[in-house]
Amino acid sequence: MKIKIDPVIFAPHVAFLYRWWVRSMRFEIHGYERVLSLHEQGKPLMLALWHNELFSLIGVGFLKKLPLVTMASDSKDGQIITEVLERIGYEVARGSSTRGGLKAMLGVARVMRKQGKIGAITMDGPKGPRHEVKPGILAIAQKTGAVIIPMRAYPANPVVFHNSWDRFELPKPFKPCKIILGDPFEVTDEKLGDTILESEAHRLENIMDSLT
Repeated sequence: MKIKIDPVIFAPHVAFLYRWWVRSMRFEIHGYERVLSLHEQGKPLMLALWHNELFSLIGVGFLKKLPLVTMASDSKDGQIITEVLERIGYEVARGSSTRGGLKAMLGVARVMRKQGKIGAITMDGPKGPRHEVKPGILAIAQKTGAVIIPMRAYPANPVVFHNSWDRFELPKPFKPCKIILGDPFEVTDEKLGDTILESEAHRLENIMDSLT
Protein backbone atom coordinates (compact mmCIF):
# COMPACT_ATOMS: atom_id res chain seq x y z
CA MET A 1 0.00 0.00 0.00
CA LYS A 2 1.39 3.37 -0.99
CA ILE A 3 1.22 5.97 1.75
CA LYS A 4 0.65 9.52 0.58
CA ILE A 5 2.70 12.19 2.33
CA ASP A 6 1.19 15.64 2.72
CA PRO A 7 4.05 18.17 2.30
CA VAL A 8 2.18 20.76 4.35
CA ILE A 9 2.18 18.40 7.36
CA PHE A 10 5.52 16.67 6.74
CA ALA A 11 7.75 19.62 5.79
CA PRO A 12 7.64 21.60 9.08
CA HIS A 13 8.99 18.60 11.00
CA VAL A 14 11.78 18.03 8.46
CA ALA A 15 12.67 21.72 8.52
CA PHE A 16 12.80 21.71 12.33
CA LEU A 17 15.09 18.66 12.34
CA TYR A 18 17.29 20.15 9.63
CA ARG A 19 17.72 23.45 11.48
CA TRP A 20 18.72 21.58 14.63
CA TRP A 21 21.10 19.33 12.68
CA VAL A 22 23.09 22.07 10.93
CA ARG A 23 23.23 24.24 14.05
CA SER A 24 24.93 21.33 15.81
CA MET A 25 27.65 21.09 13.15
CA ARG A 26 30.98 22.85 13.55
CA PHE A 27 31.54 24.69 10.28
CA GLU A 28 34.95 25.97 9.22
CA ILE A 29 34.28 28.31 6.30
CA HIS A 30 36.96 29.62 3.94
CA GLY A 31 36.30 32.41 1.42
CA TYR A 32 32.94 33.62 2.73
CA GLU A 33 34.14 37.23 3.02
CA ARG A 34 34.65 37.32 -0.75
CA VAL A 35 31.02 36.37 -1.37
CA LEU A 36 29.74 38.87 1.18
CA SER A 37 31.85 41.67 -0.32
CA LEU A 38 30.68 41.01 -3.89
CA HIS A 39 27.03 40.80 -2.79
CA GLU A 40 27.28 44.07 -0.87
CA GLN A 41 28.71 45.68 -4.02
CA GLY A 42 25.55 44.62 -5.87
CA LYS A 43 27.29 42.07 -8.09
CA PRO A 44 24.98 39.26 -9.27
CA LEU A 45 26.22 35.98 -7.80
CA MET A 46 25.59 32.27 -8.17
CA LEU A 47 26.84 29.52 -5.88
CA ALA A 48 27.94 26.39 -7.75
CA LEU A 49 27.31 23.17 -5.83
CA TRP A 50 27.61 19.42 -6.31
CA HIS A 51 24.47 17.43 -5.52
CA ASN A 52 26.11 15.04 -3.05
CA GLU A 53 27.21 17.96 -0.82
CA LEU A 54 23.80 19.64 -0.65
CA PHE A 55 23.02 18.86 2.98
CA SER A 56 26.04 20.76 4.30
CA LEU A 57 25.99 23.57 1.75
CA ILE A 58 22.30 24.39 2.16
CA GLY A 59 23.03 24.59 5.88
CA VAL A 60 25.65 27.28 5.35
CA GLY A 61 23.15 29.39 3.42
CA PHE A 62 20.65 28.98 6.26
CA LEU A 63 23.12 29.77 9.05
CA LYS A 64 24.54 32.82 7.27
CA LYS A 65 21.02 34.00 6.33
CA LEU A 66 22.05 34.50 2.72
CA PRO A 67 19.26 35.70 0.38
CA LEU A 68 19.24 32.61 -1.84
CA VAL A 69 17.09 31.35 -4.69
CA THR A 70 17.38 27.80 -5.96
CA MET A 71 15.53 25.19 -8.02
CA ALA A 72 13.47 22.15 -7.09
CA SER A 73 11.81 19.50 -9.20
CA ASP A 74 8.19 19.72 -10.35
CA SER A 75 7.70 16.24 -8.87
CA LYS A 76 5.94 15.35 -5.61
CA ASP A 77 9.34 14.91 -3.94
CA GLY A 78 10.23 18.36 -5.22
CA GLN A 79 7.15 19.76 -3.50
CA ILE A 80 8.36 18.45 -0.15
CA ILE A 81 11.84 19.84 -0.79
CA THR A 82 10.33 23.20 -1.74
CA GLU A 83 8.25 23.32 1.43
CA VAL A 84 11.35 22.59 3.55
CA LEU A 85 13.61 25.06 1.75
CA GLU A 86 11.09 27.86 2.02
CA ARG A 87 10.82 27.25 5.76
CA ILE A 88 14.58 27.74 6.20
CA GLY A 89 14.63 30.96 4.17
CA TYR A 90 15.23 29.94 0.56
CA GLU A 91 13.18 31.06 -2.43
CA VAL A 92 12.49 28.21 -4.87
CA ALA A 93 11.82 28.15 -8.61
CA ARG A 94 10.13 24.89 -9.58
CA GLY A 95 11.46 22.67 -12.34
CA SER A 96 14.58 20.63 -13.18
CA SER A 97 16.75 19.64 -16.07
CA THR A 98 14.29 16.83 -16.84
CA ARG A 99 10.93 18.47 -16.06
CA GLY A 100 10.25 22.15 -16.64
CA GLY A 101 13.92 23.06 -16.54
CA LEU A 102 13.67 26.14 -18.73
CA LYS A 103 10.86 27.57 -16.62
CA ALA A 104 12.87 27.07 -13.44
CA MET A 105 16.06 28.57 -14.89
CA LEU A 106 14.15 31.62 -16.06
CA GLY A 107 12.54 31.82 -12.62
CA VAL A 108 15.93 31.83 -10.89
CA ALA A 109 17.25 34.45 -13.30
CA ARG A 110 14.18 36.64 -12.74
CA VAL A 111 14.47 36.52 -8.95
CA MET A 112 18.19 37.28 -9.12
CA ARG A 113 17.59 40.25 -11.38
CA LYS A 114 14.54 41.74 -9.64
CA GLN A 115 15.26 40.91 -6.00
CA GLY A 116 19.04 40.85 -5.98
CA LYS A 117 19.15 37.33 -4.55
CA ILE A 118 22.03 34.90 -4.91
CA GLY A 119 21.41 31.85 -7.09
CA ALA A 120 22.33 28.42 -5.71
CA ILE A 121 22.51 25.68 -8.34
CA THR A 122 23.43 22.00 -8.13
CA MET A 123 25.35 21.74 -11.38
CA ASP A 124 25.06 17.96 -11.77
CA GLY A 125 21.48 17.60 -10.53
CA PRO A 126 18.94 16.22 -10.40
CA LYS A 127 20.16 12.86 -11.74
CA GLY A 128 23.74 13.26 -12.87
CA PRO A 129 26.16 12.25 -14.20
CA ARG A 130 27.95 12.89 -10.93
CA HIS A 131 30.23 15.93 -10.82
CA GLU A 132 29.59 16.91 -14.43
CA VAL A 133 28.50 20.50 -15.06
CA LYS A 134 25.22 20.84 -16.94
CA PRO A 135 24.61 23.96 -19.06
CA GLY A 136 21.94 25.51 -16.81
CA ILE A 137 24.21 27.40 -14.45
CA LEU A 138 26.32 28.73 -17.32
CA ALA A 139 23.24 29.96 -19.19
CA ILE A 140 21.78 31.69 -16.12
CA ALA A 141 25.12 33.29 -15.24
CA GLN A 142 25.54 34.68 -18.74
CA LYS A 143 21.92 35.89 -18.89
CA THR A 144 22.15 37.70 -15.54
CA GLY A 145 25.77 38.85 -15.78
CA ALA A 146 26.49 36.90 -12.60
CA VAL A 147 29.81 35.55 -11.47
CA ILE A 148 29.86 31.94 -10.27
CA ILE A 149 31.32 31.10 -6.87
CA PRO A 150 32.47 27.45 -6.74
CA MET A 151 31.59 25.93 -3.36
CA ARG A 152 32.56 22.62 -1.76
CA ALA A 153 31.77 20.84 1.52
CA TYR A 154 33.98 18.34 3.37
CA PRO A 155 32.15 17.00 6.43
CA ALA A 156 34.15 14.82 8.80
CA ASN A 157 33.41 11.11 8.33
CA PRO A 158 29.98 11.52 6.69
CA VAL A 159 27.52 8.74 6.00
CA VAL A 160 27.86 8.09 2.27
CA PHE A 161 24.96 6.58 0.33
CA HIS A 162 26.98 4.55 -2.16
CA ASN A 163 23.91 3.22 -3.96
CA SER A 164 22.68 6.70 -4.92
CA TRP A 165 23.81 8.15 -8.26
CA ASP A 166 25.66 11.03 -6.57
CA ARG A 167 26.97 9.10 -3.53
CA PHE A 168 25.13 11.56 -1.30
CA GLU A 169 26.96 12.62 1.87
CA LEU A 170 25.06 12.98 5.13
CA PRO A 171 27.16 14.85 7.69
CA LYS A 172 26.99 13.79 11.31
CA PRO A 173 25.63 16.10 13.99
CA PHE A 174 28.21 17.80 16.23
CA LYS A 175 31.03 16.96 13.82
CA PRO A 176 33.23 19.49 11.96
CA CYS A 177 32.61 20.38 8.33
CA LYS A 178 35.02 22.30 6.14
CA ILE A 179 33.45 24.65 3.56
CA ILE A 180 35.52 26.18 0.76
CA LEU A 181 34.35 28.99 -1.52
CA GLY A 182 36.63 29.54 -4.50
CA ASP A 183 37.54 32.55 -6.60
CA PRO A 184 34.80 34.07 -8.79
CA PHE A 185 34.33 32.30 -12.12
CA GLU A 186 33.16 34.46 -15.02
CA VAL A 187 31.42 32.83 -17.96
CA THR A 188 32.64 33.80 -21.41
CA ASP A 189 30.75 36.46 -23.39
CA GLU A 190 30.78 34.17 -26.43
CA LYS A 191 27.59 32.50 -27.61
CA LEU A 192 27.12 29.29 -25.64
CA GLY A 193 27.17 26.79 -28.46
CA ASP A 194 27.99 23.15 -27.82
CA THR A 195 31.76 23.56 -28.08
CA ILE A 196 31.88 26.64 -25.84
CA LEU A 197 29.54 25.04 -23.31
CA GLU A 198 31.75 21.95 -23.10
CA SER A 199 34.87 24.07 -22.69
CA GLU A 200 33.34 26.26 -19.95
CA ALA A 201 31.93 23.22 -18.16
CA HIS A 202 35.33 21.53 -18.07
CA ARG A 203 36.94 24.75 -16.84
CA LEU A 204 34.45 24.98 -13.97
CA GLU A 205 34.78 21.26 -13.15
CA ASN A 206 38.54 21.65 -12.86
CA ILE A 207 38.12 24.54 -10.43
CA MET A 208 35.68 22.51 -8.31
CA ASP A 209 38.19 19.64 -8.22
CA SER A 210 40.91 22.00 -7.01
CA LEU A 211 38.95 23.17 -3.95
CA THR A 212 40.37 20.87 -1.31
